[in-house]
Amino acid sequence: CRLQIPLVYFSAVKPGRYAAAYPVRIINDYPDRLTVEAALDPAFVFGTQPGLFDSMLKATDGAVFNVRRYLTREVKVRLHQSAFREYVLDAYSRSCTVCRLRHPELLDAAHIIRDADEAGEPVVPNGLALCKIHHSAYDQNIIGITPDYELKVRGDVLDESDGPMLEWGLKKLEGQRIVLPKHKEDYPDRERLARRFGEFGRVG
Repeated sequence: CRLQIPLVYFSAVKPGRYAAAYPVRIINDYPDRLTVEAALDPAFVFGTQPGLFDSMLKATDGAVFNVRRYLTREVKVRLHQSAFREYVLDAYSRSCTVCRLRHPELLDAAHIIRDADEAGEPVVPNGLALCKIHHSAYDQNIIGITPDYELKVRGDVLDESDGPMLEWGLKKLEGQRIVLPKHKEDYPDRERLARRFGEFGRVG
């Protein structure tokens, strides 16, 4: 606690899989209760211990370092998303539901109803396994998915002329169907898809 040595905190997201958060620092110790109070980012530590901020920011040569004040939020998102990602990718056999890409390092778990929305629950029926290009295209309403699992491409994009990624990676998706999970209970929820597709329709 006194030395402020950074630690790594492992949070279980599912049996045998963990998400790592770092740096974690112990800021209070309660030996009588066998518990400690930990901070998941430097900004929280600095804010709770007067004087520590300046001493940690200044190097011996007097240089001053910038501290990213938004680390707490990033850590929380990472821990939340890790469990969601694992369950969604497992449901979709670790492949993109749109293009069938099977490289997990290039796959994301996308929310149908956005995470920031109160209805955007981190549950598999609100998730889609998407490669990074199709995740971004879905978030930007360049592609949409109907409640009947059909892919739609925004009209102005269909009218564009460009290279092979646009032609084969996006425009050729029009009218195709997504690849569904192996278990029916993991299928994307039709009501959520309908709500999200309404957003796509307003943009397109």
